[in-house]
Amino acid sequence: MTTRYLRLLATLTLATCTLVQLGGCASSPLGRSQLVLFPESRLAEMGTLAYQDLRTQTPASTDGRANDYVSCVANAIIDANPELSKQPWEITLFDSDQANAFALPGGKLGVYTGMLGVAENQDQLAAVIGHEFAHVVAQHGNERVSTSFATQTGLQIAAIAAGGASETKNQLFSLLGVGAEVGIALPFGRAQETESDLIGLDYMAKAGFRPSEASNLWRNMSKQQGGNTQPSFLSTHPAAEDRIQRLDERTVSAEVLATNARRAGRSPNCG
Repeated sequence: MTTRYLRLLATLTLATCTLVQLGGCASSPLGRSQLVLFPESRLAEMGTLAYQDLRTQTPASTDGRANDYVSCVANAIIDANPELSKQPWEITLFDSDQANAFALPGGKLGVYTGMLGVAENQDQLAAVIGHEFAHVVAQHGNERVSTSFATQTGLQIAAIAAGGASETKNQLFSLLGVGAEVGIALPFGRAQETESDLIGLDYMAKAGFRPSEASNLWRNMSKQQGGNTQPSFLSTHPAAEDRIQRLDERTVSAEVLATNARRAGRSPNCG
């Protein structure tokens, strides 16, 4: 068992022992109450572990042009938002047909080549990447790991951190946001998905991307699923039409951010 796994196990165990005493209450960037038990440093370790594990399973794309395109969009958003630029980010384009992307604590961003067929332009890709960055800044992974730890799955999480079987380890990775399609089957709840939609829209706008393309992205995602989406009250995720409506409503204020960004010289030209 490695030192890193032991440190993670110790942190998780300590969180269980002090849960009642410390509470762990926090607020998301949009003011929603959260249970956040773990320090950023420990979530960064978990995120790095998940990222390294994924890189051993899924090859990185060798398409230099596609890699440059994804990095250009991601770096434009990072540079325009202090919450993101305070740490370095490792960006990987994974060679997979999945319409998938994720961001993890510890400065890790992954985009799958299949997403490039759904995001039809740089602005739609910016909507995907902004959405994923927002999950990290809003501590949604921490929130999910903390909630699981505080309930009946706490001991399982401790076993995962200790270097347990791949099946249980994948449970932790799923809580952090790895392994399911963007906006469709991500292991984030409806409130978290909505927060990431709205925060991510502002992130892309501050970089000078066109906010109006965010709702078009989700229209594309809906088409890819054949329009077979559950009514919102049956799902933990926002129905496509609901999230499109919220994005359209937010676009008015986001356009102001985008206009100001372009006036300040932020005008991405990634391809």
